Amino acid sequence: MVADPAGVPDARDLARWSSALAAIARTGLGFTDNLYERERFEEILHVAGDIKAASVALEEAIAIERETDHFVQEWLDNVGEGVPGYVTPKVAIGAVVGNEFGELLLVQRADSGIWLYPTGWADVGYSPAEVAVKEVEEETGVQCEPVRLLSVIDGQRMGFSRFGMYMLLFYCRATGGQLRPHPLETSDVGWFGESDLPEATAGAQWWGPLAFAAINGEEVQTRFDPPRDPVWRG
Repeated sequence: MVADPAGVPDARDLARWSSALAAIARTGLGFTDNLYERERFEEILHVAGDIKAASVALEEAIAIERETDHFVQEWLDNVGEGVPGYVTPKVAIGAVVGNEFGELLLVQRADSGIWLYPTGWADVGYSPAEVAVKEVEEETGVQCEPVRLLSVIDGQRMGFSRFGMYMLLFYCRATGGQLRPHPLETSDVGWFGESDLPEATAGAQWWGPLAFAAINGEEVQTRFDPPRDPVWRG
C-alpha cells in the first residue's frame, strides 16, 4: 500500500497512529488509579482499535468484520503498573556477518521461507552486541565478533512491522564455527556474495549495500531515520 500523492493516509499511517494512541493509553493506565482517567484511557483504546481495524481492511483490500474489541482486549491484557507499564517499542537485534571471502551470512526462516541476516528480539540481561553474537551462533552455528553498529531504524516506519519496533543492526566478523541451521527457527543457512543473494531475500535493497560496504572494509556511517517534518504527520 503506497501513500496517496495528495497526502491521504494509507494503511501504514493508520497502523502507526493506532499504535501510538494505544501506547499513550496503556502507559496512562499503568500510571493511574483514578477511575475517571482509566475510563478515558480505555475510550482512547477503543478509538485506536477502530483505527487499527481500518488499517487491516485497507492493507488487505477486503471488507472485514470490525475487530476493535479484540485489539482492545489484547492491549488491556498487556498493561503493566508504573515504570513497567510505560509502553515503548520492542527492540530487535540483527547481525550482518561477513567472512574472509567477502560473503554475507544469511538464514532462511522456517516459518516464511524468506532469507535474511540472523535476527532476534533483545533479551533482558544481555547487551545488544551480546544478543547479536548469541543469535548468530544459535541460528547458524557460526561464531562472530561485533565490529560496529550499522543502523538503528524504526521497523514500523520502514514498513516491515505492524507495531512499534526498533532494529539495531550490527556488522560482525566471522571468527569460527560451522554452518548448522537451528532445528526450529531456520530451514537453511549459507554464505552469499553480493551478486548471488537468494531471490527471496527480504529488504536487501536498503541494507544490502550497507552490509557489503562494511564487509569489504569501507568506512560506513551508522544509519538512522531522520526526523520527519512535521514529526508526527511527515
